[in-house]
Amino acid sequence: MLLATTASFGLVSSPAQATSDRPEFYEPPATLPAGNGDVIRAEPSVFHLDPFQLIEADADVHRIMYRSTDGAGEPIAVTGTVITPRAAWTGGGDRPLVGYAVGTQGLGDHCAPSRQLAAGTEYEGLFVKGLLLRGYAVVLTDYEGLGTPGDHTYVNRAVSGQAVLDSVRAAQRLPEAGIADDGPVAITGYSQGGGAAAAAAELAPAYAPELDLRGVAAGAVPTDLNAVAETLDGSLYAGFLGYAVSGLAAGAGIDPAPYLNDRGERFVEEARRYCTIEAVARHAFTRSSRLTASGEPLSEYLKQPLWKAVVDEQRIGDRRPAVPTLVTHSLLDDVIPYRLGKNLASDWCAQGATVEFSWNLGPTHVGGAVAAYPKVFTWLGERFAGERPRSTC
Repeated sequence: MLLATTASFGLVSSPAQATSDRPEFYEPPATLPAGNGDVIRAEPSVFHLDPFQLIEADADVHRIMYRSTDGAGEPIAVTGTVITPRAAWTGGGDRPLVGYAVGTQGLGDHCAPSRQLAAGTEYEGLFVKGLLLRGYAVVLTDYEGLGTPGDHTYVNRAVSGQAVLDSVRAAQRLPEAGIADDGPVAITGYSQGGGAAAAAAELAPAYAPELDLRGVAAGAVPTDLNAVAETLDGSLYAGFLGYAVSGLAAGAGIDPAPYLNDRGERFVEEARRYCTIEAVARHAFTRSSRLTASGEPLSEYLKQPLWKAVVDEQRIGDRRPAVPTLVTHSLLDDVIPYRLGKNLASDWCAQGATVEFSWNLGPTHVGGAVAAYPKVFTWLGERFAGERPRSTC
């Protein structure tokens, strides 16, 4: 749910003006390959660092489509981007690969990171560039239904973690990327991406045990969606509630219409069309009680049996990661309560995981990301160097 303002990240335009028509590349074939992470197709792409498309990353970039698994265990096609620095890797062993789980992008197909990276409007582009400067290859998933047909299953735990893990597999299996198929891997993400990264950490031992996963860094993880919903309601980021309702409903096959009034249906429909910055601008400070059929806030609906089962399934912290983890969170986070990050670290510690919890005083949700990234860069470097991980358990 990381939102980067134009001032924070130097963006002066938005992908919302882009057409939502789906390019042919994003249409899955009728038959998918046999294995998760298998590459369906790939094509050369580009990573622009600015919306004027004047600055291009010095890297080989490929847009990919690969097989993954949805929340019901069925095969799906997911797209993403693989970026390999052109400069030779000067560290020991094979070039490391970082699976980068992006934060909230929006629900519209044109919001997909693979399209925004090429357009120069990906707000996490500077962080990706920081990884490339350290010599790491990077793969970014678009997640389920973002770019490809169907609804984006926003903040759905299992399918998000699986999409991240399978993107790593796909990057290693893409010959053009030049990444060792058994080389060192780490995963990082913040906000929605923090949830996907944390889910990947929990799922990896059973879902992708063959990966040489050195560690997972997860920031501002939305472990408890009830708590997040209560914080978002009426806030600057109220538009993200529309993303959450749409994403949870899509993942569980629930029709949200009976729970919403006319304004609520328009709210969710608009959420499906706009990328992050537009959703914030259009729906800032909206109270969800004005959107529901009963006049109750959406957080109350999430406590009803049908929705509660869906929300409970998204909880992160009940499964032990097998690799070192870094959990970061700002005490001043205004989107995802600080206690959720603190509790996640405690939950993993209680299960015997190796966890380092790192708090900061970055103002707001965005500031917490900016404040955490130097620590994340250092921590990833230590994992790839084989240094002993620190534990705060």
